[in-house]
Amino acid sequence: MNKYFVVLLISTLSLVETQAQKKETTPHGWHLMDKDSTGYYGVSANKAYNFIKAKNLKSKTVIVAVIDSGIDTLQEDLKPILWTNPKEIPGNGIDDDKNGYVDDVHGWNFLGGKDGRNVKEDSYEFSRVYFGLKDKYEGKEKENISPKDAAEFAMWERTKALVTEPSSSPIDLTVFKKLLVDIQKSDSILKIALGKDVFTGIELDNFYTTDSKYKAARNIILGLMKANNQAEATNKEFVDDFVEYVNQENNKDEAKKHAPENYRADIVKDDENNFNERGYGNNDIMAATAMHGTHTSGIIGAVRNNGVGVDGIADNVRIMMVRTLGDGDEHDKDVANAIRYAVDNGAQIISMSFGKDFSPHKQWVDDAMRYAESKNVLMVLAAGNDAKNLDNEPSFPNPNYIDGKGVANNLITVGASGDPKNGGIVGNFSNYGKKTVDVFAPGVRIYSTLPGGNNYGNEDGTSMACPLVAGIAALSLEYFPTLSVKQLKYVIEKSTVAPKYKVTKPGTDEMVNLSDLCKSGGIVNAYEAVKLAATLKGERKTIKEVLPKPKLIKIKKG
Repeated sequence: MNKYFVVLLISTLSLVETQAQKKETTPHGWHLMDKDSTGYYGVSANKAYNFIKAKNLKSKTVIVAVIDSGIDTLQEDLKPILWTNPKEIPGNGIDDDKNGYVDDVHGWNFLGGKDGRNVKEDSYEFSRVYFGLKDKYEGKEKENISPKDAAEFAMWERTKALVTEPSSSPIDLTVFKKLLVDIQKSDSILKIALGKDVFTGIELDNFYTTDSKYKAARNIILGLMKANNQAEATNKEFVDDFVEYVNQENNKDEAKKHAPENYRADIVKDDENNFNERGYGNNDIMAATAMHGTHTSGIIGAVRNNGVGVDGIADNVRIMMVRTLGDGDEHDKDVANAIRYAVDNGAQIISMSFGKDFSPHKQWVDDAMRYAESKNVLMVLAAGNDAKNLDNEPSFPNPNYIDGKGVANNLITVGASGDPKNGGIVGNFSNYGKKTVDVFAPGVRIYSTLPGGNNYGNEDGTSMACPLVAGIAALSLEYFPTLSVKQLKYVIEKSTVAPKYKVTKPGTDEMVNLSDLCKSGGIVNAYEAVKLAATLKGERKTIKEVLPKPKLIKIKKG
């Protein structure tokens, strides 16, 4: 799990003050609701479907590629909507469709080995860049760097600053570690007090005791759960997530001290610096890290109105999983190949809930994005969860081509909105940018599918906002299939709804207009999107490929 996956702590400093507070909350599926009829700042899904029904429109299936951590292919609400490669015979060990990927029935895993093993833990890009280029640039000054190495040297200097300068975080890692000890101790005490190993925050909220030991333990766990909008979670889910969070922060700290381990070298066996190498990986799209991808996929297309679990936003999609995310930062080679795989196998929309601060091979990703645009494929990207202004601090991928030749006109960058009842109209963790973030979408307490067959739960993050936008785009394209990628992007961005009130700028107490935080100044809305789409004359047509296809080099078995 990386910083784009789940935001557990936004302000640990204020936890003690919030422990005793009873917070309002939002119901499951609030993100789909209509503000005017329910009061919740959702995307008006039912209103959109009523509009479609009144127009007597029929849908066409849309393929949505989810570049993510994997997916539970047996999840009850997702199994019926998995993309299936029509030209591949499952399990025969043959590349039937000759696309370079053997038995890619529901997608592909670029973090897998030919022997069936998969990369779970991975390193961080800043550490890979810093230690990878240290011998080349250590001790050198900018004046002595050749023009062709200038950009690389500048990137390395940024990683050096990150590694060598003291952290600016107000919370020391040791505080988190101590807090984890207190949480685990309190959890053990409460198991005895409640007489059960698993309980929810709601049960804990209703648990009253005069025993000072039990009361102190209750205040610690319940205060933290409420502060992080996890009162409906179980103690096991909360403690497990906290352990993972602390481990992640500890790994980042260690990554500043030591050269990163090449986790994929022994498993994937590819050459990371050879982009022409494409046939690596395996077809295990579930792997061991399917939580994040399962949750995002459900937001897009979990089967609607089946009386089970949750409803996705789009009612006629097929989810193609392309696994590129382990517990660390994604690799540029994998991202670029994942985009090309999705496009070549018929995806019309690509959902990308990931990001990082450095991109040593951005040109590869840029070329893949250009390729997607040439094929009329819309890409949707999570803005990230660091409460930072992307206008001033770089994040990758982004639409600005590194060669200076334009921008990606098929990319929508998404910040996370919420509701006054779950923390505010804007998620206090969300990245923003008046010039760089296009829209906001619900990303706080989003209830969706989880691994385990019939499991569901809430997650926070721009990772949840991104697939919601991808789902609205898919819904629009289902019923208006002649829309070009340019028109589809226009539909999403021009149909946003601006809040009537000022919002809190993430990471601060400053009240601003949403237009100060994103280009559109609004929150996406499914009803307004399909209503706008209905007014457009479709321009979708096949555009001749503008980029040469790289030579395919297969990885040898073994």
